[in-house]
Amino acid sequence: MAVPKKRTSISKKRIRKNVWKKKGYLAAVKAFSLAKSILTGKSKSFLAKKMEK
Repeated sequence: MAVPKKRTSISKKRIRKNVWKKKGYLAAVKAFSLAKSILTGKSKSFLAKKMEK
């Protein structure tokens, strides 16, 4: 027989949501940092072809 699940508390739901948001934020910061270093030419961990104007 199916039994209904207990309700997740609001605080637990908020914590999980914030962890999920933080992962996205950190990924965006890392990508933005890499893009800035490539544009300035100071990147040591990423090789990209330089475009001539």
